[in-house]
Amino acid sequence: MIKNYVGGAWREASGTDSLAVMNPASGEEIGRVPLSTAADMDAAVQAAKAAYPAWRDTPAPERARVLFRLKSLLEEHKEELARLLVTEHGKVLPETRGEVQRGIENVEHACGVPTLMMGDTVEQIAAGIDSASWRQPLGVFGIITPYNFPVMIPLWFWPYAVATGNSVVLKPSEQDPLTHQKIVELAEQAGLPPGVLNVVHGGRETVEAMCDHPDIVGVSFVGSSHVAKIVHTRASASGKRVQALGGAKNYMIVLPDADMDVALEACSGSIFGSTGQRCLAGSVIVGVGDAHAQIRDRMLDSAASIRLGDGLQPGTDMGPLISAAHRDRVNAFIDQGVSDGAKLSLDGRGATVEGLEGGYWVGATVFADVPPDVSIATEEVFGPVAGINRAKDIDEAIRMMHASRYGNACSIFTTSGKAAREFRYQAGISMIGVNIGVAAPMAFFPFGGSKGSFYGDLKAQGRDGIFFYTDQRVVISRW
Repeated sequence: MIKNYVGGAWREASGTDSLAVMNPASGEEIGRVPLSTAADMDAAVQAAKAAYPAWRDTPAPERARVLFRLKSLLEEHKEELARLLVTEHGKVLPETRGEVQRGIENVEHACGVPTLMMGDTVEQIAAGIDSASWRQPLGVFGIITPYNFPVMIPLWFWPYAVATGNSVVLKPSEQDPLTHQKIVELAEQAGLPPGVLNVVHGGRETVEAMCDHPDIVGVSFVGSSHVAKIVHTRASASGKRVQALGGAKNYMIVLPDADMDVALEACSGSIFGSTGQRCLAGSVIVGVGDAHAQIRDRMLDSAASIRLGDGLQPGTDMGPLISAAHRDRVNAFIDQGVSDGAKLSLDGRGATVEGLEGGYWVGATVFADVPPDVSIATEEVFGPVAGINRAKDIDEAIRMMHASRYGNACSIFTTSGKAAREFRYQAGISMIGVNIGVAAPMAFFPFGGSKGSFYGDLKAQGRDGIFFYTDQRVVISRW
């Protein structure tokens, strides 16, 4: 049984219920995760609350040195973490290596906290009066993260929170918690004091206890838009600051002047990478004018060549979905798309892998003609399913994109600087790619969407991460 991490020690959860952690490629159980209770959450919060005063008093350069040591340890164990992540998540090894690296980059950026927390000063704002501002930590933060990036997404949050002097309670996904357990061990080895980082495993009760707990000052969340809205509403109602990152329906618009080789590789990687289980995955390709037939035919050929298998095996292009339940959900979306009249040109339902028949497989799937108002075109599928539409011009393509209630990411493929600039100006979406299929900001830029893809004000990573976990204190002085 996986244990919680509270006050610098691994502890059994008080609850008796648990869930199996599965290898999604084989369907075999590899561990069990407890469904912790509100009492378990309270114990972790009290440990974090007790650790906060001393950690806040620790000079910022000393806090940064702990993260520098953690960064070194993460690099030392990078391959071990990547392989463990394949086993519990299912994505292929090059993808898990990339995920671990992106997580390390966030730790690296948080190491700059002495500079990132700097305030401002202005002397003589009036006769004999000066003004200055400081950024100060707030206390205990709660963090709730999803299954799709179990290494990277927690590292979007807790390194910034602890670097700025706060303490943390992390509730990772119950579906793949093993790899981040190892990262917690490395954080302990790096010298993070007991109680500064705590981990409580569980499901809905654990999340609700975090949202309601009076000693938690803020919550960071990533998950579906439906749950993001609930978390934002519930945690805000109890006086917390909240950043809640939700789902997506990301459009990729291909213009006739695009380099079709670049567009194909980027669109295919965006849609089918990580088996489509990422908020930046492309969902809808819009071919403008003559580009439609070209990208449709080439995408079909590319998707048909994708090889399913165990992510640790060379030659595997795409792994399984995270669970049997999610496989069934994706298949149901495909079924509904067919019923709604969308043209299914490549069907991934019923896919199998020899020797891994118990895995949660869905092959690459392509709808070549998708009516704009059906569920396969409007809902987040979170699987390896592409929809391809046609627009007569870029204005029509942008109108299609604007009709979506989501606003996470979008991309344009073109060799025209004018078209790219106009797209950036008109997109109205937070993360924009130009000849890029996955518009993922680096750690020093903010990560987060707009419209129904994000609830809150300050986003993850970058300066937003620093600002979310601190409050600005302005002092006006006369001596």
